[in-house]
Amino acid sequence: MSDNTTQATLTMKEIKKIVLTGGPCAGKTTALVKIIEHFSSLGFKVFTIPEVPTLFSQAGMDYLTDNQRFFYEGEKATLEAQLLLEDKFMKMAEQVEEPAVVVCDRGTMDISAYLKPNVWEDIIDNIGTSAQQLIDRYDAVLHLVSAADGAEKFYTTTTNSQRAEQKNEEGLRMARELDKKVINAWSGHPHLRVINNHDDFDTKLNRVLKEISSVLGLAQPITEERKYIVEVTGEIPNTIDSDILQTYLVSDPDSEVRLRRRFWSNGKRVNVHTMKKTVNDMEQVETERQVSNALYQSLLSQADPYRRAIHKKRRSFIWKGQYFELDTYLEQLEGMTILETKGITNAEDVNFPPFIKPVRDITGNRDFYNYNLALRKA
Repeated sequence: MSDNTTQATLTMKEIKKIVLTGGPCAGKTTALVKIIEHFSSLGFKVFTIPEVPTLFSQAGMDYLTDNQRFFYEGEKATLEAQLLLEDKFMKMAEQVEEPAVVVCDRGTMDISAYLKPNVWEDIIDNIGTSAQQLIDRYDAVLHLVSAADGAEKFYTTTTNSQRAEQKNEEGLRMARELDKKVINAWSGHPHLRVINNHDDFDTKLNRVLKEISSVLGLAQPITEERKYIVEVTGEIPNTIDSDILQTYLVSDPDSEVRLRRRFWSNGKRVNVHTMKKTVNDMEQVETERQVSNALYQSLLSQADPYRRAIHKKRRSFIWKGQYFELDTYLEQLEGMTILETKGITNAEDVNFPPFIKPVRDITGNRDFYNYNLALRKA
């Protein structure tokens, strides 16, 4: 391999491709402007790929048509154009000297949320790809929760007069359902982050910038997620369910290394290697990478002998604009249920659903960090 080929390969690996997605009226347009301003000021060349369905709609595509042949060809062309644009922008990003990042206004899997499963499967088979291959194209997926869920007063159709989800009760219901369909479409991605609604929209935008900074390997302030021991008192609607097995590996004193295997109820599976490294008392760097089944098995040989694997069932859901992860622990920790939510500021309250009874606030309590829960008792 020549020096030029080696350099091109290294450059390509350094370019991150990130999807910015969400339900109707989630704030993507404003977020994209902030992303360009913020990361350009840090010396990055920021490429943004426009929302392909919007381009197609402006060019004559009708996504609400009753003509099924027209609809099918339009959706297939939408996916093909998305793939082509991404590939071309990644190629351009490889040529610039400064560090680059590619941000997509929606990605390939968003298309599936608007289609019947059989139509989607037929389209990707026709193109010669799979849902997992499409998911694996991206380094991170940031989902902004629709204003229709928990921030209804900010919900508007002004920026999209063609939106089927109008500002009425039925339209808000449709928007919430679509929001959840989009999250579900991306649920197999190892770096899917759901960005809550807030009374102050700048808080939502700052969370977007923080998550992208993390993907780019920039040091981030150490923040605490809100965590509670809870009891489940009723049925939880519209959850995304998964099974998680996480093993801690031997690491340096200032690092935490985790190997996670996660299965979703829809059949998706992913293995993720995560390393958290403390830079100082205030900052840490977290890196994640997806690993193959073979590498996963190999890395298990590095398991920390002083810690057991953590096995838990996770139910993820949105309630009043806040995203929750409800973990029910199994095996040696059976009987413990912990509710966690990210991105809530100190000035905000947690919107506990009526089917969740908080028992104890364990935010910041190191005894309940998974890393410490895994410790073998003497």
